Amino acid sequence: MRPFLIMDEKKSENINKTPHKMARIAWPKSKYGFVLAIIIFVVINLIYYKDKIINFLN
Repeated sequence: MRPFLIMDEKKSENINKTPHKMARIAWPKSKYGFVLAIIIFVVINLIYYKDKIINFLN
C-alpha cells in the first residue's frame, strides 16, 4: 500500500510544472495574446466586410 502513496505524491508534484523542452521558450503574457486576437479579428472583419461598411455609412 505504501508504494502507491509515494507514486501519487510524485504525480501530484509534477502536475503544474512546465515540460523541460517548453521551459526555454519565452511565452508572452496572456493579456497580450487576447489583445492580439481582438486586433486580428477586427482587421479581418474590416477586410471582408469593407464594402458593406462603406455602403452603410453612405
